[in-house]
Amino acid sequence: MPFVEVMLWEGRTVEQKRELTTAITDSVVKIAKVPRESVIIAFTDYRRSDWAEGGYLASDKIMHS
Repeated sequence: MPFVEVMLWEGRTVEQKRELTTAITDSVVKIAKVPRESVIIAFTDYRRSDWAEGGYLASDKIMHS
């Protein structure tokens, strides 16, 4: 049972996630040689203020680039 976790900045549409689901599932099935039904994908959406890198919140990073 392949489990794929996808972390994204919030704001992606359901249609974008649907398209990603198809593309990821197709790739896992082809490469890992597993049944399509066994592929599980979990999406986690993050606000930029919930993530930090290099000492700055992602929401503030543009100001410090």
